[in-house]
This record gives sequence, structure tokens and C-alpha cells, in this order.
Amino acid sequence: MVMSGFIDGYYRFAVWVTRFAYLNLLWIAFSLLGLGLFGLFPATASMFAVVRKWVQGEKDIPILAVFWKSYKREFLKINVLGYILAAAGYVMTMEFQILRTQEHIAYTIASFAIIGLFLLLAVIMLYIFPVFAHFQLRSLDYIKWALLIGIGHPLLTVFLFGIVIAISYLSFMTIPALFFFFGGSVIAYIIMWGVQLTFSKMEKSLV
Repeated sequence: MVMSGFIDGYYRFAVWVTRFAYLNLLWIAFSLLGLGLFGLFPATASMFAVVRKWVQGEKDIPILAVFWKSYKREFLKINVLGYILAAAGYVMTMEFQILRTQEHIAYTIASFAIIGLFLLLAVIMLYIFPVFAHFQLRSLDYIKWALLIGIGHPLLTVFLFGIVIAISYLSFMTIPALFFFFGGSVIAYIIMWGVQLTFSKMEKSLV
């Protein structure tokens, strides 16, 4: 019985390792399929579509079919949304660099305001893909709700940022290949698991 239980547990562990590795490779492959510039956002959204089903208990889904369906359906929408956020980040970066070259105290204060905006943008980027995977909203509403959830749950936000930083740091500092095979999918699963705990409140607000 003990040996049987061990073998069963090892088998389940091996299955999940394979699933996460397969999903991560799909994420990388489909990001490259869109030449990076147009593939990263839909590939990431598709990865979250898969892990959302895992978090909800649908363990044996056809991973490639779910991924590809989301990739095709959301390709244009998530690229538009992603590049709105990327453009905002670019403008803030340029503005920050300009402000930091000035010596007046007013420019220094303004540069700290830009840092605050960067933090808000980081919060939006942390939550935008789970919200996108779970809800059907207008494009700008994804940004609004991602920000509201992040600000409304500061402990969760800090925890998730900590997880992302820790996994990324440990992977690159120890065995970089781990990030290639598991980094994106494992991080996506943890974020989706954490964020979906907040969705019941959001669903009530949308009724």
C-alpha cells in the first residue's frame, strides 16, 4: 500500500511537471510565432486561459486546443490592450529620463510622481492577464479592474510580486534552464490562483 501510494504520487507529480513544461514551451513558441512583438501578449493571455481551467479544477483539458483557441480569438484584442500599456510605460520612461536630467526641485518631485505611476502600471500588468482570462469586458475596463483589484488587495499584490521576483531570481541565479521550461507557466498558475480568490467580489460588482 505504501509503495502503491508512493508510485501514484510520483505519477501525479510527473504529470504536472510535464503539463507545466509543455505549457511553458507553448508560451515561448507562440510568442515567437508572432515575431515576439505581436506574439507575446496573446501567448501570455492563452497561457493564463489554460491555468485558469487548472485552478478551477479542470485538470485533463486538451492544453494545445485551449491555448490555440484563445490565441486566435484574443490575438487582436490583447495586442491592442498590451500595446496601450507598453506605450504608457514608454512615455513614462522617456519623461522620467528627461526629468532626472533637470536640477530644479520641482523636476525631482515630478520624477517621484512618475515612479508612482510606474508602480501603478506594474500592478496593472500583474493583474491584467488573470482578469482578461476570466472576464469578458471592454478593453479599458480590463485596465480599470486590474488596477482596482491590485489596490484593493495590497497584501495579495505584495505577495504575488514577491513570488514573481523570487522565482525569477532563483531560476536565473541557479539553473536558468528552469525558467525556460517552467518559469512562465508556474508564475502564471500562482498569479491566477491568487487573483481568482478576489473574483467573487468583482463578479457581484458586475451584476
